Amino acid sequence: MTTISGKADPVVRAVTFNDVAESLIAGLRDFQAAPYYGMALGAIYCAAGIAILLSVTTLGMSYLAYPLAAGFALLGPFVAVGFYEISRKREAGETATFSDILKAMTSRGEIGWMAFVTLFIFIMWMYQARFLMALFFGLNASFTSITQFIAVVLTTNTGLLFLLAGNMIGAFLAAVLFSLTVVSFPLLLDREVDCVTAMVTSVRAVVRSPVPLLGWAAMIVVLLVLAALPFFLGLIVVLPVLGHATWHLYRRIIMPAPTAAN
Repeated sequence: MTTISGKADPVVRAVTFNDVAESLIAGLRDFQAAPYYGMALGAIYCAAGIAILLSVTTLGMSYLAYPLAAGFALLGPFVAVGFYEISRKREAGETATFSDILKAMTSRGEIGWMAFVTLFIFIMWMYQARFLMALFFGLNASFTSITQFIAVVLTTNTGLLFLLAGNMIGAFLAAVLFSLTVVSFPLLLDREVDCVTAMVTSVRAVVRSPVPLLGWAAMIVVLLVLAALPFFLGLIVVLPVLGHATWHLYRRIIMPAPTAAN
């Protein structure tokens, strides 16, 4: 098989839970070796999440706080490009600069297209949340505070059905995004391939190793939820560690590119 550009498709290897665990350990080591850039990117992501939540609260739309907090994690794969670059440089025996990180996130058009994919799914997530709000609580539903919204959701049959439906749809969208991005962003950073090939390769990776990679996805969700509980502050550490770990997992999933013959 060949890519759209005519080059051979990346070769996907099967991975195990041991690969996932070792990748997480390697990610932690990368973070320990270069914590400041990782924490800076995590802090920017954290600050953006806080700003969004404060905005919806100020505008009297506190009922959107939960879907926003949950959906905001969907944008993580793009933010993680900076962590991939740090790990890639360290792997080559080099030290990444802030300029290198910005260049990795902004200079490649195919990464921009992948960022658009993640943004599109985030928008779909928010639209389905608003649709479910109207479906379960009426078109004119409003809540004066996040406390009132939580009370209604957790103590009424309608609220519990809303929560169940929202989480099921959200889980589906998150699974789709994970399948499309688990190796696509690091692949685009590492090689000259198009975003369609990167997404197809990512899906092939999940199909090849469904249980370990879905386990990795579940671990990401749990860690991100726990990190987001203290007003997103835990993401300052958790996000870079997961980003670095994803790079190392990508290295285990995708065979190295063949070197050109002399």
